[in-house]
Amino acid sequence: MKTSTGTDLTAASPTGAVQGPRERLVGMAVMLCGGMSNQLGASTAALAFPVIGPAGVVAVRQWVAGLVLMSLGRPRMRSFTWRQWWPVLSMALVFATMNLTLYFAVDRIGLGLAVTLEFLGPLAVALAASRRWVDLGCALVAGVAVAVLMRPQPSSDHTGLALALLAAACWAGYILLNRTVGRRVSGIEGSAASAGVSALLFVPVGAWVLWHHPPTPVALACAAAAGVLSSTVPFLGDLFALRRVPTRFFGLFMSVHPVMAALAGLVVLDQALDPVDCAAIAAVVAANAASALTAGRTRVR
Repeated sequence: MKTSTGTDLTAASPTGAVQGPRERLVGMAVMLCGGMSNQLGASTAALAFPVIGPAGVVAVRQWVAGLVLMSLGRPRMRSFTWRQWWPVLSMALVFATMNLTLYFAVDRIGLGLAVTLEFLGPLAVALAASRRWVDLGCALVAGVAVAVLMRPQPSSDHTGLALALLAAACWAGYILLNRTVGRRVSGIEGSAASAGVSALLFVPVGAWVLWHHPPTPVALACAAAAGVLSSTVPFLGDLFALRRVPTRFFGLFMSVHPVMAALAGLVVLDQALDPVDCAAIAAVVAANAASALTAGRTRVR
């Protein structure tokens, strides 16, 4: 589940900063740990759903993430112009909607399936700008896999599936807005400001939920841990890794998030997937991996 601050996967890689095989291995290790942290945070957050619900968990998570990232980025928001403010505000709204719809989807259809469907957002962004035949093939494979995942079954939760697809659309919008913010606001100030605004948006929501559903210390700890594990750690890890690995490797490692989510759901939440769903998730991962690897080879030529 990519629910960190949404580091731009397609445009943020400073290729010239890659320093050699050792640095690349370190970067890959950091990405792997960041991905594991992200999905562990999501599964930990789900443990608090029975007490404060998805909305309460997202509110606490957004507050923690906003506080940490505002402290790290120290955005000078008083100096922002409207040209800088509108993408920051839009990104905050999309970010809030993305996490809220994803967590409601996780509550209804499970972590592995929800994250796989959400992953279609960045995959669509990556494939939409391409004119290569291999990417058309990857899109077709991903499309067939999604049709399999959404096939009618007696236990199908169509609302949960729709929420996961809405989260995917939000993630795609977040990536595009993140590019704009990155061009108009220096450093990580834009992302930090967006996280802060997103946290403010959840003040009334979180206050209402926590008032009507008093949290236990364990539930609060799980929600707060999600803010650290799924936002702060992946965000800092992405910044570190993008200085050490090429874009195609970054995209390749991002493709394993649905697999990590399925494993985290199985180990932490006891959410098992049937073999057909596992095969469909593998197909989505393979489509993204093939696109990322062949794109890198095309550029080298």
